[in-house]
Amino acid sequence: MIFAAASLTDAFDEIGAAFSAQHSGVEVILNYGASSTLAAQIGEGSPADVFASANERQMGVAQAAGRVTGDAPIFATNHLVVIMPIGNPAGVTELRDLARPGVHVLLAVPGAPVRDLAETMFERAAQDPGYGKDFKQRVLVNLVSEEQNVRQVTAKIALGEADAGVVFVTDVTSSIAGQFALVEIPSQFNVTAEYPIAVIRDTGQPELAREFVDFVLGPEGQRILAQWGFSPPPGG
Repeated sequence: MIFAAASLTDAFDEIGAAFSAQHSGVEVILNYGASSTLAAQIGEGSPADVFASANERQMGVAQAAGRVTGDAPIFATNHLVVIMPIGNPAGVTELRDLARPGVHVLLAVPGAPVRDLAETMFERAAQDPGYGKDFKQRVLVNLVSEEQNVRQVTAKIALGEADAGVVFVTDVTSSIAGQFALVEIPSQFNVTAEYPIAVIRDTGQPELAREFVDFVLGPEGQRILAQWGFSPPPGG
């Protein structure tokens, strides 16, 4: 039973299948969601064998609850991008447009890693005189909905339910890229998401759980993650 951040869905579907193919009789069950939700479930005692979070803060929640006591190495990194529905009806062409009056913005709920990183990115931009010290506040005034995880943000933008949203670059997979217009975030404002992975302390299958973590960290797991747009861990 793998609890994994929603942004890992495509990569971990493939990783789970590859791991099962190498381990006869083993079924990899994947539970996806916002890392904050998963960390809370783990803290409340939900059965799990491995936790793959989209940030170290939520891994820390699981550690504080005593469910993770071993290493939690970083296995991948990611970055943010602004997405708009195809046709870009609000004419969003740069990051600063998210603060323009009348632009409807979608973000994930507070506590979800992509939301935390987006707010950090807004704060960085606010240090630039071209954006203004109140840039973050002006963006949040435009917020029309908060979704439970990053994949829900992506889905609603594809349906045209808002003008723009902030997601991970890996959420715009090749199969759905044609449904969006994109705005790159200036590198000086963008934030790197670091994904840690750990074995749950009270797993009933510690050896198999450790093998799964090793598979994610190993050449085949890293190849699959790269294929889905993830960058390697620091120093990787």
